[in-house]
Amino acid sequence: MAIDGTWQRACRIHDVSELGAKLVIDGAVTDIGQKEFFLVLSPVGLAYRHCELSWVNGEFVGVQFLNRVRASKRARRGETLVK
Repeated sequence: MAIDGTWQRACRIHDVSELGAKLVIDGAVTDIGQKEFFLVLSPVGLAYRHCELSWVNGEFVGVQFLNRVRASKRARRGETLVK
């Protein structure tokens, strides 16, 4: 789903890791037009990941989970998240 809610595509998770995923997109991928979006994991939208599009190969797309990447980089540098 677009960050601003202007588009959404059904997809299936083909492969997933802590830092990203390979998705199979239903429908056209070329008209997404945005590099950042949300991968919504529940029908009511309560579970989601903020993603950045890494690559496109036909119906497959690679995404990087943005909040996970930032947290992982902080951990490697020994930083902590202050709330």
